[in-house]
Amino acid sequence: MSGFFDGTAFPEASAGNAFSGNRLVRNSEHLGAGDLADAWRHPKARIHLFHNGDPVLRSGGTGSVAAFTLQEAAVLNYDAAAGIYLGDRDGMPFLAATIASPDPLPAPYGTLDMRSMVISGSVAAEDVASIAHGWSLLSWHANNRFCAHCGEVCKITQAGYRRSCTACGREHFPRLDPVSIMLVVDGGKCLLGRQPRFQPGMYSCLAGFIEPGETLEDAVRREIMEEAGIEISAVRYHSTQPWPFPHTLMIGCFARADSTAITMDAAELEDCRWFGREEIGAMLNGSGDLKTPPPMAIAHQLIRTFYEFSS
Repeated sequence: MSGFFDGTAFPEASAGNAFSGNRLVRNSEHLGAGDLADAWRHPKARIHLFHNGDPVLRSGGTGSVAAFTLQEAAVLNYDAAAGIYLGDRDGMPFLAATIASPDPLPAPYGTLDMRSMVISGSVAAEDVASIAHGWSLLSWHANNRFCAHCGEVCKITQAGYRRSCTACGREHFPRLDPVSIMLVVDGGKCLLGRQPRFQPGMYSCLAGFIEPGETLEDAVRREIMEEAGIEISAVRYHSTQPWPFPHTLMIGCFARADSTAITMDAAELEDCRWFGREEIGAMLNGSGDLKTPPPMAIAHQLIRTFYEFSS
């Protein structure tokens, strides 16, 4: 039966963003009381570990190992009681846990922050995605130990995909923070800004949290007006990116400017200005003093798409 998708090329732009490509089958709606224990007993189980907030890696061969057998992980003092199930991949259950001790890890184990891990390319993309998945869930559990309704202790249930209050029984589900990130376009130029915390010379897309009662499009228009004083008409979706800092979903868009005079919010931005296509090309190629975020960031992909498809 022919249909809308037949013979139509819809490139999935999100597949090119860092932390995408997660192949874990989560089974989250079908998990029961014994599934977490079953995963811990599985002979093929793999575990992602985190130490002082960074993923644990073991160097070897042509890359770094980031998914350990439980036997390999046994030499590390991880907190199994607070460990969680992430999903199955290729017949192997994947777990995640943190290492309790702040002390340095024994060789050949070490850590690398997630941004550097992606940039280095030393970890397989599918492991990068499941590492991000694991850290987002573990962070949510660490920050939600008590019931938001009655204040009593919550326990891990559904193998890590829920928490249940031990007093009132209320169930709590993992949180996801949606953020709009947008490249404002006016013909052959685009709007970029920088915050004081950015690396010297780096400019990026504007971004902000989506608020209750907003559509994505309205959030884009509001954020651009608040930060730059620019009026926006059309908003077009580009892609999304899981952003495990700690549990954000970046939703990338292009926005068409209906005005060009900038009124910058100095509390949010250090600078904000329009860039022509030639300037953007130099930033992407690293041939000047200014630069874009690295390719791992969805902002880079938005800027590159504008450069490649604008004229």
